[in-house]
Amino acid sequence: MGSGVSRQVERRKALTVERRKLYDLHQSCGEDFPACAFRPSDRKNWMDDLHPEKLQICKIVWPGTHNSATDRIGIPLITRPFAQCQTLSVYRQLVLGCRVLDIRVQKDRRVCHGILVSYNVDVVINDIKKFLSETHSEIIILEVRTEYGHDDPPEFDKYLVDHLGQFLIHQNDNVFHKTISEVLPKRIICIWKPRNSPNPKSGSPLWNSGHLKDDWINTDLPSTKFESNLKYLSEQPPVSSRKFFYRVENTVTPRPDNPVVCVGPVTKRIHEFARLFITQCFSRGIADRLQIFSTDYIDEDFVDACVALTYARAEGKA
Repeated sequence: MGSGVSRQVERRKALTVERRKLYDLHQSCGEDFPACAFRPSDRKNWMDDLHPEKLQICKIVWPGTHNSATDRIGIPLITRPFAQCQTLSVYRQLVLGCRVLDIRVQKDRRVCHGILVSYNVDVVINDIKKFLSETHSEIIILEVRTEYGHDDPPEFDKYLVDHLGQFLIHQNDNVFHKTISEVLPKRIICIWKPRNSPNPKSGSPLWNSGHLKDDWINTDLPSTKFESNLKYLSEQPPVSSRKFFYRVENTVTPRPDNPVVCVGPVTKRIHEFARLFITQCFSRGIADRLQIFSTDYIDEDFVDACVALTYARAEGKA
């Protein structure tokens, strides 16, 4: 027992040091990047406001959500705090400005996060359709994957095409250098990541797993994750020469050996440093690599930061 207490004391000390590193970095560097003060006049239609005829797909900084469909996961007050990464529905996230969705499913087509389950994926599809019916130029990256430890839903590729076919932008590497206007009226880049089923092929209505990459590490330490994100991002080609999307997640993960295992208080450790991360991308000369930036508990300021950098790129300021 004594050794367990000692380990927890050391972990609390490490966490204090990690948070202090980020606060000190913030104090010395601030949140200053091209067009950082820019705020979209209408987050629901922010792509439409940035001149879709000029804005290339590869130049967009896409605000995304991590475990997007967990707003009603598990049992309220009992299991939900251990798996809920968003409090807003998918529709409300999209209205707020989110444009990348991370959806995990299990064999029966219910959304899940680990062993905890939520509603049927139909809820997600209907939310997306509702948003698309209310907007004209907003493009969504929809990543759907079979959750780790689960089996693929039968014929799920057919399900996605049947329900979203009219909106799907077909898998084609030329899409990255097209403008939003050039891919319209299609609206969704849908990336399907099965565990055992065949991956979508080139030219398919669905995109395969090689078109969305990231480098996730399992840590609840904010500075460690922050620096890891910068390191892995620095190893990527610039967005102008990539034929895949690369995601950075501004999140940390609860660890079972820590007394704090609820998502909210853990991910809060890094949540406030999103603008600092963008600032550091410029300071370290890797801002031209940032593309998808995702978070838990998405809010207006996170969206605004991504839109501001997109605006700066569109105007030739970054």
